[in-house]
Amino acid sequence: MFWNELAERALQGGEITRAEALGVLAVPEEELLDLVAACYRVRRHYHGKRVKLNMLINAKSGLCPEDCGYCSQSVISQAGVDRYSLQSAEVLLEGARQALEVKAHTYCIVISGRRPAATELNHLARAVREIKQKYPLRICCCLGLLDDADVKQLQDAGVDRINHNLNTSEDYYGEICTTHTYQDRVDTLQAVKRGGISPCSGAIVGMGESDAQIVDLAFAIRALDVDSIPINFLIPIAGTPLAGVEYLTPQKCLAIVCLFRLVNPSKEIRIAGGREYHLRSLQPLGLYVADSLFIGDYLTTRGELPERDLQMIEDAGFVPALPPGLAAAPDYAPGIKAVMSDK
Repeated sequence: MFWNELAERALQGGEITRAEALGVLAVPEEELLDLVAACYRVRRHYHGKRVKLNMLINAKSGLCPEDCGYCSQSVISQAGVDRYSLQSAEVLLEGARQALEVKAHTYCIVISGRRPAATELNHLARAVREIKQKYPLRICCCLGLLDDADVKQLQDAGVDRINHNLNTSEDYYGEICTTHTYQDRVDTLQAVKRGGISPCSGAIVGMGESDAQIVDLAFAIRALDVDSIPINFLIPIAGTPLAGVEYLTPQKCLAIVCLFRLVNPSKEIRIAGGREYHLRSLQPLGLYVADSLFIGDYLTTRGELPERDLQMIEDAGFVPALPPGLAAAPDYAPGIKAVMSDK
């Protein structure tokens, strides 16, 4: 496989084939660094040396009626995580302050549950308005299933992005969740796009899916044309149905990130939950393919200390992308067309 040829095609607006995508996931160990170097050409073209940092707040924990097998907050989980209702506006504002302190570009407000209640949406909308008035941060919300009216309310409040991960391929989805469907998630993303908010949707890999199903997901996300793609690596949390499912290697994780870069060349690719657990000492190599990280803790699991991630970024020769209100220059590399907005 000629990795530079795939990179050149991506830079010229061409598309990778399914056979080539499967070849990326089967990269020989001795060629992995060549593949990463080829993907770095694509990453550098679209995103320069900037790394967008996203910080999460678990604004409502547990209490979820869904049966997603990977999730410690689901109704079938025995993980014993904290359970609490929607946090106050003061807590959400303090989270935003902390996000800015650790150089986050985007502050992500996440709640558990199938879909937000009207009272929760109203509360979140008020909090987002306060945050946007006080801090120069982009706001992303991950709130479960949404319809057009929900999206409109969030847009009016100033929400910049909505996340709703597809997680896995359509034909594997029933293996990890039975209380809602893959199409339910697609419907939410389409509502987000109709509402004019930047859509974010990604993957959880390592749940027992095949390489072909990972490829299916990467192509499905490309077809949806989302702006941001978080790649999560399953943490097999004790007390969840997927506890003990563990077969990813650092090399396989890098190959998966490379696949998503080549299939979605210009998009924001984020190495997300589980990167510390699975990539381990190879995390810096991930920055040569992905242009975004979560910084700090995740929903119910610990992340790396922010100062260590910031040091890793600096040591690898990258720089954090400043929030839009503070940035003196575009977040994309010089030469990108002006029509490519900072989504």
